[in-house]
Parts: sequence; structure tokens; C-alpha cells
Amino acid sequence: MLDADFFRRWLIMSTALVDQEAGRLTELDSAIGDADHGSNLQRGFAAVTAALERETPATPGAVLVLAGKELIATVGGASGPLYGTLLRRAGKALGDAPEVTPEQFADALRAGVAAVAQLGGAKPGDKTMLDALEPAVAALEDTTASFAAARDAAEKGAQGTTPLQARKGRASYLGERSIGHQDPGATSSALLVAALAEMVE
Repeated sequence: MLDADFFRRWLIMSTALVDQEAGRLTELDSAIGDADHGSNLQRGFAAVTAALERETPATPGAVLVLAGKELIATVGGASGPLYGTLLRRAGKALGDAPEVTPEQFADALRAGVAAVAQLGGAKPGDKTMLDALEPAVAALEDTTASFAAARDAAEKGAQGTTPLQARKGRASYLGERSIGHQDPGATSSALLVAALAEMVE
């Protein structure tokens, strides 16, 4: 069973990974975006960690809703609302349960990913964060799957954005020039899933 502390530790681990990879995220974003994805997420996840130190949400759902609100409030550009929506919607799906099963977490993440798709009007193959999140959730939903399988699926999905032409977001303005660059949003999404796997291991 996964409790509030599990989700708190996941987000703190995510903050550490975003910190570690911020330079690479910004480098990827400089090719097809505003060159601020790494610094924006760094600021957002630092705010999440600070909020979790100030407050102690009692349930998994409350942890995720708080994190989502912080990301929406502190991250500029599109990634704040998108990541914020992902976590808030997942948190709301978990409700007030003090503990949840991995299966319930997978269902909640599915709801979060659906909300992101609706907000951004994107689908897998459009060269966005969904290209990492969709396969990760699918791996988690598989009854034999693990967080490690989800991490591998997300990483493969992020790498798979390189040959794609962007159809949504700022990168889509580049048309064919977006081909040949790994999507920064998919890359940062894969980091969040990697944090889950790293924590469990």
C-alpha cells in the first residue's frame, strides 16, 4: 500500500532529479522551445518541496493536489498548468483514502494523463509529454508491471519523440525543423517516472 509519505518522498526525489537534469532539459528546450524548461521546472519543484515541508497533507490525494497547485502557481509557460493538472487530477481521483494500492495509483495517473491530453489538445505521437506518460501508465496498468517497467517505457517514449514532427506546443511552430530533437516535456515526464522507480528500488 502507498501512503502520503510515499507520495511526499516521490515528489522530493523528483525535485532532486529535475535539479540534476535541469541543464539538459533547458538544452533540449533551446532547440525547439523557449530554453527555459529546466529552470521553470526547477523553480516549480523547489516550491513543491518547500510546500511539503511547510504542510503535512495526510493522504496521498492531498499530497498530489497540493503539489499540483504549487506547480500551477510557480511554473511559467505551458508546463506549469500541464504538470499541475496531471498531479491535481490524479490527487482528486485518489480521493481521501489514507492509503492506495499501486493499481489505484495507476488509475489515478490515467485520469491525470487524460486531463493533460484534454487541456493541451494533444495525443501520443504529437511530440509532447504524453509520449512518455501514456506508455508509463500503460505499463503500470499491466498487472505484472512495476515502477521499473513504467520508467523504461517512459524513457523509451521520450527517446521516441526525436524523429517526430511536433504537432502541439511551441515546437509545432517549427514544423519540420522540430524533427531530430528529443521533446523536453516528454524528457521531464520520464524523469518523474524514473523518480518513482528509483525510490522503490
